[in-house]
Amino acid sequence: MFYDLGTRELLRTRKNPLRPEQVKRLRGTRPAGPPPRPSIEPVRVRRRASNTGTIMVAGQQVALGRLHRHQTVTVTVSETTLAIELTDDDTKVVRRTTTQPVRSIKGQRPRIATSVS
Repeated sequence: MFYDLGTRELLRTRKNPLRPEQVKRLRGTRPAGPPPRPSIEPVRVRRRASNTGTIMVAGQQVALGRLHRHQTVTVTVSETTLAIELTDDDTKVVRRTTTQPVRSIKGQRPRIATSVS
């Protein structure tokens, strides 16, 4: 787990790369401290809408419509809702249906195909 040392706020989790028998052989290990607290305030993330105008946040797919395709939007993720700030100063609020944590903050930029000569 990666967390902020000052606030003990959980930033990201990763799978342990060590097998259980390797963990037993580690020297100088000590028990973990108190578990990190999840963030209370909403998380702001950016997402780029797909060709069909959909985005995915915390495992939940949200359709914005083809009008918003390829646009980068800012999403405020709280415990129960997703507030999507669209480019025309409009906000779309969607009820959150998953409990997964947010894994990435930045939206994906478009891929550029390279030509082979």
